[in-house]
Amino acid sequence: MRKKILYSFLTLQALLVGFQASVYADPIIGVTLGDGSEPVGTSALSLLLLITVLSLAPAILVLMTSFTRIVIVLGFVRTSLGTQQMPPNQVLIGLALFMTLFVMAPTMSQVNETALKPYLAGEISQTDALEKAAVPMKEFMYKHTREKDLLLFMKYTKTEKPATYQDIPMTVLVPAYAISELKTAFQMGFMIFIPFLVIDMVVASTLMAMGMMMLPPVMISLPFKILLFVLVDGWYLVVKSLLTSFSP
Repeated sequence: MRKKILYSFLTLQALLVGFQASVYADPIIGVTLGDGSEPVGTSALSLLLLITVLSLAPAILVLMTSFTRIVIVLGFVRTSLGTQQMPPNQVLIGLALFMTLFVMAPTMSQVNETALKPYLAGEISQTDALEKAAVPMKEFMYKHTREKDLLLFMKYTKTEKPATYQDIPMTVLVPAYAISELKTAFQMGFMIFIPFLVIDMVVASTLMAMGMMMLPPVMISLPFKILLFVLVDGWYLVVKSLLTSFSP
């Protein structure tokens, strides 16, 4: 029995050694930077820029699109209902992502037609592509940015008054748009809180009048809040309000 085990072990080891020798002797995997027609340094720099853009993609998604307002309002809905982790974070973020794609579809279509396609076809350079892509993004953000927030960052950076919104630097427009979206989202969240707050107050007052002060009011009010939200078709109203807030 021991001889069989030893023989099997030696056979397996011999096969592994032979496989390693064949791999090192005739490698079949290779990595090529670029198509070989340009210097390696240029390809490496392009790869580094691509990795940098991908690392900044979450910040671009959060601060330059409708994602911020949508995900905050959906979070307020869950908090006002008091359902803890229902719906789960994955559901809320997934819904916010797809609603963001729906709202940003016209803007992204313009970016694709004016910047991405010509760049991939080799008709324009990277700098021209970024400049052309910024035009529809600036138009979208400027529509939903308050003048007060915009002036705050323009005064801080001592930026001269631009002739049009296209002359506003992205370093000024992006943070102004972000705080404008935060204010709008919190205003919508406050309006969502009011009916559920009324239900909590009525339930708490009723329990105190009945002498049930040891019974948590949240336990009694939660079913009523869920029932109210379902009867008025709450998700439809919330999504409709979000889409209407982004309408031109």
